[in-house]
Amino acid sequence: MPAFDASAYGRGIADIYDATVRDLPTEQAVTLLHELAGGGPVLEFGIGTGRLALPLAARGLEVAGIDGSPEMVEVLRGKAGGDRVPVTIGDFSAATAEGSYALVVLAANTIYALPSQEAQVACFRNAAAHLRPGGRFVVEAWVPDPAAFHDGAALRLLSMTDDAVVAEAAVLSPAGQHMRTTRIRLTADGVRLLPADHRYAWPAELDLMARLASMEREHRWSDWARTPFGDDSRAHVSVYRRSA
Repeated sequence: MPAFDASAYGRGIADIYDATVRDLPTEQAVTLLHELAGGGPVLEFGIGTGRLALPLAARGLEVAGIDGSPEMVEVLRGKAGGDRVPVTIGDFSAATAEGSYALVVLAANTIYALPSQEAQVACFRNAAAHLRPGGRFVVEAWVPDPAAFHDGAALRLLSMTDDAVVAEAAVLSPAGQHMRTTRIRLTADGVRLLPADHRYAWPAELDLMARLASMEREHRWSDWARTPFGDDSRAHVSVYRRSA
């Protein structure tokens, strides 16, 4: 397997990233994160173009970030208030930001961008190292569903509007919990292929990673609206708390 390149994903998508996430429940996420921060400073792993960070800063919170992609951060810098958010460029499983935080956030399935269980465990430990005693680490991710694949592959339509059609082709490697995807985005400007690698993990596995980092799960919901998590949940928002 080639060496992990933390900048690869952003390099291929930075110029259209905001268009790909415009339908996400950003307002709900910001409202819940603002509450969980309790007025304290926030650090976002994978801050990207500032979809969550800038609204949190606009609500009066001190916000910082770590991201592997200079291209994504350049887009952030071009937005109102983006030049006032300190960002460390690097792999968020290991890179550090100055200060200690009431809340660390890792949203939009970005935990799966890390290439191995070891890297994901390191990410949880890195989050805990940035937290104040009693601080929280919030992880948003989809729940793995190997049954959705036939002979290890799947093709599905993600969205269709007057402006864009988005489909996704995926190949699963269950033994290593790896999934390779390519999103196909068709617009009037042409076709864009957006490849990504995922090392997926089940919610219980993430809970164990938290325990290894001296954190305990405080909440788990199906979404940012706090819908109860259950057998049919296809995603989760999990809140872990560092021991006081």
